[in-house]
Amino acid sequence: MRRSEMRALDVEAARLPSGAVVREVERHRNGEVMRLRDALTEEVPIAFVYNQRPHAVMMATPADLEDFALGFSLSEGIVDSAAQCASIEPIEALAGIELHIAIPDDKAAQLEHRARELVGRTGCGLCGAQTLDAAVRHPSPLTAVIAVPEAGMQRALRDMAQNQAINAFTGAVHAAAWADLSGHIVMLREDVGRHNALDKLIGAMQRAQIDPGTGFLLVTSRASFEMVVKAATAGIGFMVAISAPTALAVALACDAGMTLIGLARADGYCVYAHPERVLCDRSTTQPSQ
Repeated sequence: MRRSEMRALDVEAARLPSGAVVREVERHRNGEVMRLRDALTEEVPIAFVYNQRPHAVMMATPADLEDFALGFSLSEGIVDSAAQCASIEPIEALAGIELHIAIPDDKAAQLEHRARELVGRTGCGLCGAQTLDAAVRHPSPLTAVIAVPEAGMQRALRDMAQNQAINAFTGAVHAAAWADLSGHIVMLREDVGRHNALDKLIGAMQRAQIDPGTGFLLVTSRASFEMVVKAATAGIGFMVAISAPTALAVALACDAGMTLIGLARADGYCVYAHPERVLCDRSTTQPSQ
């Protein structure tokens, strides 16, 4: 039986996680047509409202919204610490969900001064940037970085899929996970947007008071520059991506002091920045001239 068929059967028997809904579909395969009930990922507009003033709208999966609000506020540099988000209140609206976030007046004034309106999409991290300087933030150099054993990375890669509750039903979301040095998945967040999944994880880590110097980040997406910026802004110094990074992501990781790994698979990976923090027993072979 195919994975999609097993998933359809599971939909009938299991309680879906938040962020997934059931819809009827018409499947055409091998000349046969069948009506099925399948699980789909929700994608709705999420509006960020700071001190009663709208700031950004992101298309996202409506799960772990308080984590999302806090992580976005931190990774975008809107606040400097979790304590500066005095309150977070999700409010359902006709067209989506509003996240009302209370921040200090001086932070709200700085936000207003940016003169930005971010309209986010699943694959977009630059929407609304009005100048080149605003388009690419350069995070401060990381002060606390660690070395990660290769065995820990391999364990986390093996175990990540079984922790992806929404993706197990829908097959349509990204994930960002935090693992300790042994490779144990400590927490994981999912979303249709790779940036959103990372923001949710950053917020969850802050709420759980997890020290970013005690483990590493694993993402199911490519390592684009904004993923590096968000992670470095949160103090994360070791990032493992299942897909490849971009050249700008590598440059920013090098400057920030972040170890950046891409194309991570069970049988290998590529280290694009700061390889000295990967603990393995093999020697490095230089490319032939």
